Amino acid sequence: MLVLVAPGQGAQTPGFLTPWLELPGVRGALEAWSEAVQLDLIRYGTEGDAEEIRDTAVAQPLLVAAGLASAYTLFDDPAELPRKVGAIAGHSVGELTAAALAGVLSDEETIRLVRARGLAMAEAAAVTETGMSALLGGDPQVSVAHLEKLGLTPANVNGAGQIVAAGTLEQLAALNEDKPEGVRKVVPLKVAGAFHTHHMAPAVDALAKAAEDLTPADPRLPYVSNKDGQTVATGTEVLTRLVGQVANPVRWDRCMETFKELGVTALLEVSPGGTLTGLAKRALPGVQTLALKTPDDLDAARELIAEHSS
Repeated sequence: MLVLVAPGQGAQTPGFLTPWLELPGVRGALEAWSEAVQLDLIRYGTEGDAEEIRDTAVAQPLLVAAGLASAYTLFDDPAELPRKVGAIAGHSVGELTAAALAGVLSDEETIRLVRARGLAMAEAAAVTETGMSALLGGDPQVSVAHLEKLGLTPANVNGAGQIVAAGTLEQLAALNEDKPEGVRKVVPLKVAGAFHTHHMAPAVDALAKAAEDLTPADPRLPYVSNKDGQTVATGTEVLTRLVGQVANPVRWDRCMETFKELGVTALLEVSPGGTLTGLAKRALPGVQTLALKTPDDLDAARELIAEHSS
């Protein structure tokens, strides 16, 4: 059984879109999405430096656009996707990529919503200097208790021994000096704020307003939610969760537990892949993984789909 997943913010790197533009249809799709949100996705994905594409308002639509473009290149006919993929999920902003691929929202609706999301979260992040850092190693229960003692939020519980802490820069500096027992390293992430915490509460209202006129369809395949790792059957509930998600922790550990319960045998990550396959290698032993990093990975991805399609 194949699971298709989409990465979240921090997966972007300078120039990562360049090789994809050589493929049929990709440039045209990106131009249309750029026009829809008045943001030059092609320029940012090919020429933007690390600081430019770290901007939340840029990074989020850029990641979703890249995920959609790579998936549509992989599946020549979008109707193939629900026939060949057993479940779909995304990490943080990747949930919007997953929602579009599951047919909950159209591509243009998704790009417009993620643009509103990025702008709202960037505005919320500008209120206080905040950030996020990954904790590598350690016992999750011990780490969570330690974070709470420092006033930090376990914003991403990613499984495979990884928790992401979020809070003010002062709180994160204190964490760097006082790591939880067993944690090997604290790694600052390339994000501009304390996402999935109370610091993002203003963005929830803005996103709810942006979603008011949308009429979501029910997902065409099992959609696994970050909120609790449960599959969500209705488009209305998917959209409600997408709105609230910006101020709530991401429970990717529970998503992977659900993949296991569903009988996953392979996990494929759309562009810019790598982060989620890395977590799956540690948390889902025996499951084949593949990340779409460049078009050179497409042949291997098609072989994986042929072998593991549901």
